[in-house]
Amino acid sequence: MTQKRLAYLGPAGTFSEEAAISYDPNAERVVFPSIPQVTLAIESGAVTEAIVPIENSQQGSIPDVLDFLIRTERTKICHEMALAINNCLMIRPGTDLSSIQIIYSHPQPLGQCRRYLASHFPEVKLIAALSTAGAVRDMMQSDVPAAAVAPARSAEIYGAEVVARGIQDRPNNFTRFVVLSDHDHDPTGEDKTSIAFSFDKDGPGLLYAALGAFATRNVNLTKIESRPSGEQLGRYIFLADIEGHRADTVIVEALNALRGIASNLKIFGSYPRSIRVPPKNAEKPAAT
Repeated sequence: MTQKRLAYLGPAGTFSEEAAISYDPNAERVVFPSIPQVTLAIESGAVTEAIVPIENSQQGSIPDVLDFLIRTERTKICHEMALAINNCLMIRPGTDLSSIQIIYSHPQPLGQCRRYLASHFPEVKLIAALSTAGAVRDMMQSDVPAAAVAPARSAEIYGAEVVARGIQDRPNNFTRFVVLSDHDHDPTGEDKTSIAFSFDKDGPGLLYAALGAFATRNVNLTKIESRPSGEQLGRYIFLADIEGHRADTVIVEALNALRGIASNLKIFGSYPRSIRVPPKNAEKPAAT
């Protein structure tokens, strides 16, 4: 049997790597330096599956992933998982905290730790990196005193010193990851389906009618949001997660009703509802 090739956002030490290991520890993990390159790998067939973050409980959705799902012709969501995110502040060993001039991290952790960073480092410049582990490497190579916000594992890999753990603004900080493949998942009885829909023309009650396709059938929507269509200002694509599998009779009926209302409907896939992975290295409180 051919070993699964699983793409993720690297380098080693990212939260995406932690999610990849938790999802399938036996897969051949294939690292890419950016989310667009991860999605390109699964779209081109270079890997069997790809795992990407799609939303965070504090910072919301990841636009790159949503936009990819909207435009892809062959890729589906086949699994999801929710990973507890424990952000750590780390430095090059021997660095004086009072001398720090730059803090590196991916934009998501920078947003998740906004209050902590504003309180402890109000004058320090925040610089976005392509990944959290990449931020640690940038910090270790910096010509000026610097710090990074990243998983504790990345400090072990790159020789950094963790000076504060759990610095996210809210302790219940989860990132939802989805696994992408060329197919979605068979029904399990505990499923979720992700969709996108849009309207060619604007008008009163359109969204109300679209949501009514689910409400009248007692189908629960666990999430709904919108993204600009890119066609013109004020035109949007609506994205929703619904409880149930696309093959379930009631979901088939609801989606058929939605097709009669919306101009465009796309099913991203049906898959088992999320597995929550508990936090690592969360036992030590953040430094004050």
